[in-house]
Amino acid sequence: MGVEAMTADAYECALRALHHRDRTEFEIEEHLRARGFSADDRSRAVETLRRNGLVDDERFAQSRASSLAERGAGNGLIRARLAEAGVAHELVDSALEAAEGEVARASRIVGRRGASPKTARYLYGKGFSGDVIGG
Repeated sequence: MGVEAMTADAYECALRALHHRDRTEFEIEEHLRARGFSADDRSRAVETLRRNGLVDDERFAQSRASSLAERGAGNGLIRARLAEAGVAHELVDSALEAAEGEVARASRIVGRRGASPKTARYLYGKGFSGDVIGG
């Protein structure tokens, strides 16, 4: 099989991976690596996806951070999830700045659940900082 065919196969495989949800460049790379594509084919496929706007780590970070924040996640949990997806630290920071503030999210949860040690444990488990929980 020629180089162009292998690269085309990697690209098609990457497109299928994007069919159900947005993914980061890192996630696409890992998906293709797990399926045995060469580093060169993975790189070419990711570059083509990036050039066509189908893979955008900044867009992924903004969307995922917003979604997690809306579901009541604290900044620690959001940071961890984005890091797992291979998002660069500066994009994580930018996404957190754009999301609803952690204090506002925690206040909404406390308003719904009540102020109690149980709620504090819940907030801790959802990745809220000690300063926010204790504040």
